[in-house]
Amino acid sequence: MHKENKKYPALNLPPVELRTKEDDGLLKVFDPLREKYVALTPEEYVRQHFTSWLRNNLHFPASLMANEIGIDLNGMKKRCDTVVFNPDGSPLIIVEYKAPEVQITQNVFDQIVRYNITLKAKYLIVSNGLNHYCCVINYRTGSYNFIPAIPDYNDLRNAYSEN
Repeated sequence: MHKENKKYPALNLPPVELRTKEDDGLLKVFDPLREKYVALTPEEYVRQHFTSWLRNNLHFPASLMANEIGIDLNGMKKRCDTVVFNPDGSPLIIVEYKAPEVQITQNVFDQIVRYNITLKAKYLIVSNGLNHYCCVINYRTGSYNFIPAIPDYNDLRNAYSEN
């Protein structure tokens, strides 16, 4: 089990008991969504805490969540950190993670907006584990609005259903 240390600081998320193992000198963490061990980088540390929070506190069904989703963006292969799908399989949310020491800047939002050109999700979330930002896209008006908190899954599809 993982214990907090200097490399992985306390986050602005509920604590999680991570399943870790060492593999050829590399610390790996079990990702329940991918059902495999992956390298425990600072960004992965944020991802594991964030997806756990979505599942355990905000009632997101694990069956509708996926990590490291490959997309084709103008002929280039890219990967979305986490995608949450609607029950019909269409993307509902794209989440982009950064390491805790990385500031959330306009460049980070530009990256997730580029991914959304392909996926056309209703919500975009960016987090470095300390700060979380969520915006809802209104495709009718071509606008977006930041919302004060990440909604519970049960409220998501109704609370901001202007699309």
